[in-house]
Amino acid sequence: MLHHIELWVPELDRAVQAWGWLLERLGHTPYQNWPDGRSRRQGETYLVVEQSPALTGDRYDRLRPGLNHLAFHVASRAELDALVAEAPAYGWSLLFADRHPYAGGPEHCAAYLENADGFEVELVARVSG
Repeated sequence: MLHHIELWVPELDRAVQAWGWLLERLGHTPYQNWPDGRSRRQGETYLVVEQSPALTGDRYDRLRPGLNHLAFHVASRAELDALVAEAPAYGWSLLFADRHPYAGGPEHCAAYLENADGFEVELVARVSG
């Protein structure tokens, strides 16, 4: 089981708005809060956003070596559609809009969102088959 993920972000308030909304909608609850960061937890796993004083850059690039994106389960297609509709108000934009919600292929119902800092999430709808 995954213990935690820590994302270093260039602007904490912006990250708290974007990630806080998304994680709350996905069932995560507030866990830790300190001057440079916040975390939200679901079960034993938590996700941290931190504006570390040790940052050496100001922009994340998912197309460089390293983490490309995080993928989360979403309960249904209706929930996926609701998240996509709400996302822009929290700093997320839809990627691959011309192929949404099947950008991952005809059997993979998902939304790909990117926030203002360049982080990508994939929201995968559980579909009964």
